[in-house]
Amino acid sequence: QVQLVESGGGLVQAGGSLRLSCTASGRTVSSLTMGWFRQSPGKEREFVAAVRRSDGRTYYTDSVKGRFTLSRDTAKNKSTVYLQMNSLKPEDTALYYCAARDGNNVYTEYNYWGQGTQVTVSS
Repeated sequence: QVQLVESGGGLVQAGGSLRLSCTASGRTVSSLTMGWFRQSPGKEREFVAAVRRSDGRTYYTDSVKGRFTLSRDTAKNKSTVYLQMNSLKPEDTALYYCAARDGNNVYTEYNYWGQGTQVTVSS
């Protein structure tokens, strides 16, 4: 069983930065495909970024490319992934979820989810 805990959300002005963290217990993050999703009120949850377990390749939705960077701590006994978010825009406001899965598909079928951390970007 994998448990995920996110942190790092908050309120920031447009153009600012935040770094989200997701710590996994029960497995190392390098053994899992790890993803970030977000959901705004009245909208469906959407894919933001992911790192594939097989080769460490990262994927991003178009709206965050060049602004967000996903990284994972692969040091021994470390189980954290990060989402560095720069040049934030009001439309980035959402509840951000960390997710994990055992397969290599980065967009769907995640088995494990965190509770979410709120990101609010003011204009």
